[in-house]
Amino acid sequence: MIAGVRGNWQTIIADLALILFMVTAAAMGSKRPEPAGNPLPAEGEPLAIYRPHRQAPPLGDWLAAQAPDERQQVTIIGRYRDGDARIAADAALKLASEAETRGVRPRIVIEPAESSDLLAVLAFDIPADWHGDCNAAGTNGAPRPPGKDKTCD
Repeated sequence: MIAGVRGNWQTIIADLALILFMVTAAAMGSKRPEPAGNPLPAEGEPLAIYRPHRQAPPLGDWLAAQAPDERQQVTIIGRYRDGDARIAADAALKLASEAETRGVRPRIVIEPAESSDLLAVLAFDIPADWHGDCNAAGTNGAPRPPGKDKTCD
C-alpha cells in the first residue's frame, strides 16, 4: 500500500488489482513444455477391460457380449519388459485378429513396463469425424460440426 494514505479504499483495491495483474503476468509468461510431436493416442474412460486367461472367452466373443456402439473403440495394450517387445507385439496382434473376426478394428499400443501384461480396453474414444458428410451426422456417430467446414464450402 502507498505510504501516507490512510483509509482510502480505492487505493487498497488498486494495489490488490496490481498485485493480481503481476501474478497473472508472471504465470502467463512462464515457459510451458512443448507438446510431443507424436503423442500417444488418447484413451477415454474404460467401459470394460479384457485380460486374456485360459478360462476367459475369446476376445471376439467377449466383444459380442458387450453393448455394441460405433463410437466405442477397443485398444489392445501390450506391455513388455526389456527384450520382450516382439512377444508383446505378437500377442497383441493375435488379440487384434480375434477382435477383427467380430468386425471391430482395434488400436494397438505397445509400451515398455516393469512387468509384461496384455489387456484390451473398450472405451468411447473414437475421434470425431469432422470431415464426413457436412449435411449429416459423422460416419461414426459424431455430431455434425458447428458452422461451415472448409470441405463443404
